Amino acid sequence: MSVHVMTAKEVARKVIQKESFFILDVRNEDAFQDWKVEGDNIQHLNVPYFDLLDGVEEILPQLPQNKEIVVVCAKEGSSIMVADMLSEAGLTVSYLKGGMKAWSEYLEPVKAGDLKDGGELYQFVRIGKGCLSYMLVSNGEAAIIDATRMTDVYLDFAKEKGLKITHVFDTHLHADHISGGRAIAEATGAVYWLPPKDAEEVTFSYEPLEEGKDVKIGSTTIAIQPVYSPGHTIGSTSFIVDDAYLLSGDILFIDSIGRPDLAGLAQDWVGDLRETLYKRYKELSDDLIVLPAHFMITEELNEDGSVSEKLGTLFKKNHGLNIEDESEFRELVTGNLPPQPNAYQEIRQTNMGKITPDEEQQREMEIGPNRCAVR
Repeated sequence: MSVHVMTAKEVARKVIQKESFFILDVRNEDAFQDWKVEGDNIQHLNVPYFDLLDGVEEILPQLPQNKEIVVVCAKEGSSIMVADMLSEAGLTVSYLKGGMKAWSEYLEPVKAGDLKDGGELYQFVRIGKGCLSYMLVSNGEAAIIDATRMTDVYLDFAKEKGLKITHVFDTHLHADHISGGRAIAEATGAVYWLPPKDAEEVTFSYEPLEEGKDVKIGSTTIAIQPVYSPGHTIGSTSFIVDDAYLLSGDILFIDSIGRPDLAGLAQDWVGDLRETLYKRYKELSDDLIVLPAHFMITEELNEDGSVSEKLGTLFKKNHGLNIEDESEFRELVTGNLPPQPNAYQEIRQTNMGKITPDEEQQREMEIGPNRCAVR
């Protein structure tokens, strides 16, 4: 039987559509435990490639006979060899093209909503990494928010739709992934915006993103209203778009809240985080649709693959927004933190312009799950 090649896009569609399939992950156990392809109807078996060099006979009883099997490794080479052996044993099998590196980099564009003037809002779901970025479209112009380093995806999307990218924003100085904002601005001539309190050490010029500076996109205008919302970083800034959407950056997620420690200042910033979530956000309309910069678990995906929820609903259901005791809140966000993101210090330095790693180094720096949230 022949071995099928499955792209990251095809796997993403299966995850979004909640299809049932089986993954044989042949990476080492520590890599598998740290980060894997996840979904509501995925079964996993982790057997390191080196344990299969003499054949796959011993694991055949653990594999389904009537379910699609996808073999996954870090870069694809090992998975091809294992898939070949399983195919020779008579199983229907595919391997993930490009391995977990390709899974980490794939972006799925999803329409997140319409704007009052006929414009549109798109969400780019980096499903393997949990990153979310955005494109606002109005009258032939586009603004991009929290772009990943896979800049071609945004540039190609804009080209297909005949859009001119005029503004690029980062809600904060990212520590879990390398921003593509500056590169997109340089490629298109767009204005690059960054919160000044996060930009004190950057080595490049930018436009300061501050409250009171509405930015217009398109001739009929979309007002992007910055809301200073520190806590994840000291400069974190949210956007209210079209009086309908709250782009919350890494401050508020659907099932969790942002962590305050990625610059080593958790005790200093936890008060800012509580102030933002419990006072500044509380003053906003419950009807605002929250669009965060990350998600933690695939259960946060809507049926179409987007990630969003009304602010009022989050104030009822998100545990991080319902801790009355301030000391309990402090303990949650300073004493219950997940591990730091991989290479987060180097990622911060890259986003400041202090170091310029090559493409392969950037890939290695980003490998692994996002760890921007606490639950």
